[in-house]
Amino acid sequence: MRVPFFGMLADKSPLDGLLEHYEKINGCVALIKESMECYVAGGACREFMELAEQIDEIENQADLIKRRIRNHLPRGLFMPVDKALFLNYTKAQDNVLDEAQEAMQWLAMRRVDIPADFQLAIIELIEEVKTITDMLGPALSATLGLIYTKHLDRRGTKDQFWAIRRKRSAIFKMKNRLVSRIYNAEMDFKDIYQLIHFVEKLHGMAHNTENCADILRSMIAR
Repeated sequence: MRVPFFGMLADKSPLDGLLEHYEKINGCVALIKESMECYVAGGACREFMELAEQIDEIENQADLIKRRIRNHLPRGLFMPVDKALFLNYTKAQDNVLDEAQEAMQWLAMRRVDIPADFQLAIIELIEEVKTITDMLGPALSATLGLIYTKHLDRRGTKDQFWAIRRKRSAIFKMKNRLVSRIYNAEMDFKDIYQLIHFVEKLHGMAHNTENCADILRSMIAR
């Protein structure tokens, strides 16, 4: 970890923008989760087009934040962490939303009446994916606190990374069991194809969240 000189020279570090960007990403994921659960359960959901417009607006705001923090980076000497790690993190965090949007697109492609046998398992998977994205916020805050020496709880910060890794491993197993069940179900092949891609994109959100945690761990590596 580099000495946080930047904090001595400026009121605001580009690292602070990561939290602002995360809040937009997490807000968008929450919105998508709400619609996915409604769709899977066969309820009276909001129109996808209406939802897509809201998501596009939030995504635009997140992109503006990402561009702002990327385009106003100080020289490498004054960055409290390696600049490549910083840029990789912004990309990985953005990928969480990209995967969520693609999951939505697979659901919206054509109406699929999801069999009752799969509804609960899919909703549980969505819940777990939302949980892991929620876990990223505190891990990011703890990492920044350690970098800025606001606290010295390195062990506790690393434990948050391990918790995210364990959660992703559990989600990976859930995803594999669900994909196997869907593939072997007596369903139209189009429905099987569409649902499997949807489930894979949900897992992609968890996978990219774990990538974010791995990059954060590198930021505080000695």
